[in-house]
Amino acid sequence: MSDGDSVAILGGGKIGEALLSGLLRGTRTAADVVVGEKYPERAEYLSATFGVQVLEAADAVRRAGVVVIAVKPQDIDALLAEIAPAVGPQHVIVSVAAGITTAHLEARLPDGVAVVRCMPNTPALVDEAMTAVSAGSHADAAHLEVAEALLASVGKVARVPESQLDAVTALSGSGPAYFFFLVEAMIDAGILLGLPRALAADLIVQTAIGSAVMLRDSGEHPVQLREAVTSPAGTTISAIRELEVHGVRAAILAAIEAAAHRSAELGASG
Repeated sequence: MSDGDSVAILGGGKIGEALLSGLLRGTRTAADVVVGEKYPERAEYLSATFGVQVLEAADAVRRAGVVVIAVKPQDIDALLAEIAPAVGPQHVIVSVAAGITTAHLEARLPDGVAVVRCMPNTPALVDEAMTAVSAGSHADAAHLEVAEALLASVGKVARVPESQLDAVTALSGSGPAYFFFLVEAMIDAGILLGLPRALAADLIVQTAIGSAVMLRDSGEHPVQLREAVTSPAGTTISAIRELEVHGVRAAILAAIEAAAHRSAELGASG
């Protein structure tokens, strides 16, 4: 018999662990959450670290009302085949498996089961995720609210049509990698200019944090914030000119568009 207030997290990898940790720091206790994890060493770690019960996936589903699917996309069909006999109309399925559509999930689960697809990103590990949620064909506003409450434990949540999730994946799902790439390049530039690596890293990381907080809290458009740093005939405008000469803006647009196309391809192949 499932408990409508309890949560089963299927997949104890980085995102699964981040959600588990976030839930336990919030309103949930270890008694409210069970984990389905097939690797014994990982199962032992999660049980010892968080005090939760770790079960076979189907048994975890039977203990819960909300089921979070957090396995890798290539493992999704095997997992769905395993849990389908245990899934019923009382369950809400919340999937954070990248690229897997609600239609794909619904086709492999009993008819009428509510499915909500979510696209978080890796800052979930530090409670600063950006997650988009989309309803499947049997999910209503109440089911979306269940998913939003879960994902809000590790960051910010927004509702989007599922047709926009490939764009979301390209923009915020893959987004942290773009920022890390830029920070890496800026640190290399500091080294090129003669700064020690550790100092260059400190300078850029704190600059990134401060800039992000300004973007979030100032209410100003990024153009306004950039212009405030860009003095006439100064150092910043010289740098901006080089970025434009080398087509950095166009490269970013092309890169994110390529990521969206790849996300659509992965979903279609599923």
